[in-house]
Amino acid sequence: MIHRSPRPDVAIPDTPLTPFLLERAERHARRTALIDGSSGHSYTYAQWARAVRRAAAGLARRGLRKGDVLAIYSPNVPEYAVAFHAASLLGGVVTTVNPAYTAEELTYQLRDARARFLVTVPQCLDKVGKASAAAGVEEVFLFGEGEGATPFAALMAEDGPVPEAAIDPREDLVALPYSSGTTGLAKGVMLTHRNLVANVLQTASALDLLGGDDTVVAVLPFFHIYGLVVVLNLGLYHGATIVTLPRFDLEGFLDTLQKHKVTFANVVPPIVLALAKHPVVGRYDLSRLRCVFSGAAPLGDQVARACAERLGCRVLQGYGLTETSPVTHVGPSDPVRARPASIGFTVSNTECRVVSIEDGRALGPSEHGEICIRGPQNMRGYLNRPEATAAMIDAEGWLHTGDIGYADEEGYFYVVDRLKELIKYKAMQVAPAELEAVLLTHPAVTDAAVIPSPDPDAGEVPKAFVVVQGQATPEEIMAFVAERVAPFKKVRRLEVVEQIPKSPSGKILRRLLVERERARSPQG
Repeated sequence: MIHRSPRPDVAIPDTPLTPFLLERAERHARRTALIDGSSGHSYTYAQWARAVRRAAAGLARRGLRKGDVLAIYSPNVPEYAVAFHAASLLGGVVTTVNPAYTAEELTYQLRDARARFLVTVPQCLDKVGKASAAAGVEEVFLFGEGEGATPFAALMAEDGPVPEAAIDPREDLVALPYSSGTTGLAKGVMLTHRNLVANVLQTASALDLLGGDDTVVAVLPFFHIYGLVVVLNLGLYHGATIVTLPRFDLEGFLDTLQKHKVTFANVVPPIVLALAKHPVVGRYDLSRLRCVFSGAAPLGDQVARACAERLGCRVLQGYGLTETSPVTHVGPSDPVRARPASIGFTVSNTECRVVSIEDGRALGPSEHGEICIRGPQNMRGYLNRPEATAAMIDAEGWLHTGDIGYADEEGYFYVVDRLKELIKYKAMQVAPAELEAVLLTHPAVTDAAVIPSPDPDAGEVPKAFVVVQGQATPEEIMAFVAERVAPFKKVRRLEVVEQIPKSPSGKILRRLLVERERARSPQG
């Protein structure tokens, strides 16, 4: 059974992403587009558009051409929106990188993406110096000032002409975020201009509570597809005011909501939980907040209702993947039709079906199987990985999400589990195979398996099961891993076992460990 959206299809113009948004910016020229939540520095829409064109001209003078890759290795700042769209305007491709990555992790992505240029912030310069040299990056630009990098502001010093790029929206890439997909190490997700234009319009149609009069908090990182498309580009499309925060801490977040009279908050389930239960929330005036939109991981029904009741606002849930640009489902905005536990209906121009895990046959209402998506937001594929692409997108164009769910009789979708072995720590993807590889470099560890362990605050945390030979405490092994990976990837629980369960072919049977862990957990 194929499910289609109850919402009408949207017309998707055959245009590159940045000219599409710049044309919209002209309608909102005097409105405030971006505010740095830390410093108060801001851009109007006219100033943002001018900065994009100046930065594009500057990048062109430095040699960036159509198809070249620019990496952005930075927390959220207003200039992120300038750098991304300056490269996009030239037909460049932006690979967005988590600023928490170690130098080794950064090097891997820069090499894999073949990045020619990189933009970063002063606090990341030490890691950037090592990684950019190892990966052959030609020039580093800096939001701010520091040794060994060109100030990003220098790109905007002259108002030169912007070379016209012959961009094919259906074929040419604009974004190259990295995702582990259903399994394995991170892979470059090839997203075209049409993918992102389509998803901005699809999400705008579905998320009809958001408009130009809203003030949006951008605490979700722009390096993540959720922050890049649903917060940044969708906000720019509407002409909303976007308040950027470089990181999440609860009181700083709440202070920003109050100070800037935020009306729309894009968040992830751990933030919804904090808004619903943390006592400090009561000290802040959040009366202007109309809607909380949660994505990137499943949101429980009770938490959603508790947050809505406490704040007196709407709480909606959506669903998507990096590989779908990202949005494929959004809950209805009509309170009468709301079902907080559901991810809602498919968005416009999108087909969805649930198929049997065993034999791939299409399933009917309330039958559990793998969720599959077909629509204009589906990625072009994984960079230089045709086999991984073929495993993700079948011959009929259906993208296999790896998530287990079902649709009820009315077309509401629910996600109940996932085939993926990925761990979602505060909505950030952690690949077990990567942590297992690091663990096995410890001299005392002879075998290892990593699984998601339920956690009330983070959703899931990485837990390692290790076979140890010699002397090493769990704390020592966890510290060993922590020194070699980004903070969100750290092993946070560890259990020493006599052996790791494996199949006859040698594959780790993580399912057995997951079932054992869930049985022990109070969340069960």
